[in-house]
Amino acid sequence: MTVEFTKYHGLGNDFILIDNRHQAEPILSPDEAMELCDRNFGIGADGVIFALPPQGETDYTMRIYNSDGSEPEMCGNGIRCLARFIADLEGESQSEKTYRIHTLAGVIRPKLEPQGQVRVDMGPPYLLATEIPTTLAQPDQKVINQPLTIGDQTWNVTCVSMGNPHCITFVDSADSIPLATVGPQFEHHPIFPQRTNTEFIEIVKPNYIKMRVWERGAGATLACGTGACASVVAGVLTGNCDRATTVELPGGNLLIEWDESQQRVYMTGPAEKVFQGQFFPSTTN
Repeated sequence: MTVEFTKYHGLGNDFILIDNRHQAEPILSPDEAMELCDRNFGIGADGVIFALPPQGETDYTMRIYNSDGSEPEMCGNGIRCLARFIADLEGESQSEKTYRIHTLAGVIRPKLEPQGQVRVDMGPPYLLATEIPTTLAQPDQKVINQPLTIGDQTWNVTCVSMGNPHCITFVDSADSIPLATVGPQFEHHPIFPQRTNTEFIEIVKPNYIKMRVWERGAGATLACGTGACASVVAGVLTGNCDRATTVELPGGNLLIEWDESQQRVYMTGPAEKVFQGQFFPSTTN
């Protein structure tokens, strides 16, 4: 069976997009997604995203498999790419349109904007330990500047969920962090029962920060949209950031806004089509 795909990226966080509107379950298995994401033997990507039929009062459903075959609740860069993919499928690529996307993290609303930008209403952040989830604090408490020992070093961390778990720590130099060493130790630490994404944040000024990220299930990536959102929320909670802050990632910049009146987080950034093609999985669901 032949499967058509389109490759997109959001600030270098790259995805294989598949039109899955004809059935409610992904047409590929997690193992097949892993093969496609392999950068030597497959197409190469941080994940595979499926555009599925709507659920409830939504326009589409989003499912995603990471490059290790795991399934996250949502992906910020990925949902911008999905919005552009849907607009291309519908022939609406030049319009300013808002979609209601059902995800495992709830309903997310990306809006197409000029010059390839997509503004996403990411919803409210979740701050209680039980919502992250983490056992670093009591279930009904927030985790703000709490000490966490990784190896022989203690880090002060703040935890935020944007529908998926994030552990944020503020550092003097983001570029000096040995991601490949400490990232997996954060991700698999037993205080995070569902593992965690980890962001290392350098404060340049209150409205501009630098971020490096170790993503749960994908490793070091060039950008993480939900991580940028969580990092600005953590920055506001710790007094490090303004509510509207530019986040510099290795792949480019995102504008993150945490609305004070509505307590919702908005993310604005690009999503770009790279190429289209076909592949031939050995099996399909």
